[in-house]
Amino acid sequence: MMPIGPLMIEHRLIERMIALVGEESSRIAEDREVDPVFIDTAVDFIRTYADKTHHGKEEDILFRGLAEKDLSEAHQRVMDELVEEHVLARETTGELVEAKKRYLEGDVEALDTILEKLDALAAMYPEHIEKEDKGFFIPVMDYFSEAEREAMLDEMWEFDRGMIHQKYESAVERLEEANRW
Repeated sequence: MMPIGPLMIEHRLIERMIALVGEESSRIAEDREVDPVFIDTAVDFIRTYADKTHHGKEEDILFRGLAEKDLSEAHQRVMDELVEEHVLARETTGELVEAKKRYLEGDVEALDTILEKLDALAAMYPEHIEKEDKGFFIPVMDYFSEAEREAMLDEMWEFDRGMIHQKYESAVERLEEANRW
């Protein structure tokens, strides 16, 4: 398997969640009521799975390896765009969290911001994934030797092994900080 294989498999799960985000946005627009549990679940998925796990492998492994190569101007431009889109997704997710918080505090205008952020994520991710899957991942594999691709794939498996520990160590630390007695 090439190192882009796990990334493309992860894209399928991200697409499923983002489809749910779009459906939830439509429901909120119709009912004018926010389900904070859905927002929390979507945010956790985006931050942990899509960003830390998936984008983490892209940025910390694939893009790092590509940065050492003499990329074509077009490939460099696309990689820079992809990193910018990762940053935008992080910012949008953070703004969604803040809007949900304001909504729960009684700010009814925050509902429109929630819709805006959900719609932005629902629009951004499919385009981003298509750019990676159809125009970037496969051609950039040519920059790597077979040995480099195997080493990258091994590093990705190792990266994934540590993610569950990081997630729950962070959860315990947050609870400890919140419950200092």
